[in-house]
Amino acid sequence: MVDVRSVLPDLAAESGELDDLVSGLAEEQWALDTPAEGWTIAHQIAHLAWTDEQSLVAVTRPEEFAERLQSLASVANPADLVDEGAAEGAKQPPAELLAAWRAGRTELNDALAAVPEGTKVPWFGPPMSSASMATARIMETWAHCQDVADALGVVRVPTSRLRHVAHIGVRARGFAYAVNGLPAPSEEIRVVLTAPDGQTWTWGPEDASERVTGRALDFCLLVTQRRHRDDTDVTAQGAAAEEWLSIAQAFAGPPGNGRKPTREGSGRPSRERRRPSEGGPEARLSGRIGDGRIEGAAIADDPASSGRHGGQFA
Repeated sequence: MVDVRSVLPDLAAESGELDDLVSGLAEEQWALDTPAEGWTIAHQIAHLAWTDEQSLVAVTRPEEFAERLQSLASVANPADLVDEGAAEGAKQPPAELLAAWRAGRTELNDALAAVPEGTKVPWFGPPMSSASMATARIMETWAHCQDVADALGVVRVPTSRLRHVAHIGVRARGFAYAVNGLPAPSEEIRVVLTAPDGQTWTWGPEDASERVTGRALDFCLLVTQRRHRDDTDVTAQGAAAEEWLSIAQAFAGPPGNGRKPTREGSGRPSRERRRPSEGGPEARLSGRIGDGRIEGAAIADDPASSGRHGGQFA
């Protein structure tokens, strides 16, 4: 089992990278549009602060969080809560918003570190370990940092922290089929990704005939729907692998439309994304996630380890 204290430094580092991007911005730059339609840089930071606050309540006041979950049943469109939370937070002066996000993520870090081993934290989806929640926060922070970087025209330097994002993307394969109204896949897939330092990260049986290969960065951009597949070097071998990549998502909630390609594509037919007729709070809360919003990870447990990323899982 992964110790949450081995994951939290990566969460702090991921948050710090985004903090560095926004801390020196002029006030008017906080109003720059990001690739997520209708969301500015301020919306991105406000959303992270909102989700950190939800996480903190889940960790420290689970009874209150359970009441919040119960209240979703009476909300006509729970997906609006995500947009409303971001919009409300974005109204703050940038300095106040930045200070609130910093304070909230620090408080969440301390709270996660104090969760007793073996305790499951409630969430909009299945309960998760504290290490899994920290891993999910890494994934979401990384994805929203990409939105901010794209808005500013900044090219980020990929790090070994991508393994957290990639691992969730791989583990969420079955979930991607479920939220698209498709039968659960039966074929095993071997995933082979090239890490930023040149190492190889792998998942799945070595002898699987179906394979997905490419750079870890591109795979993470694909499963968080920050890039269209035609703008990545991720390749599929086999029909099952091809189908998965057409619907892959690392985040909870219904499938989004993803990003449009920025270069001439490969001619692959696009798959119409379908929403299930019913879903729990985690399926209804997340709104237009594939357009740039993310609300937690699709797979709650079994996080990749931090540090050297040796392949141990909780």
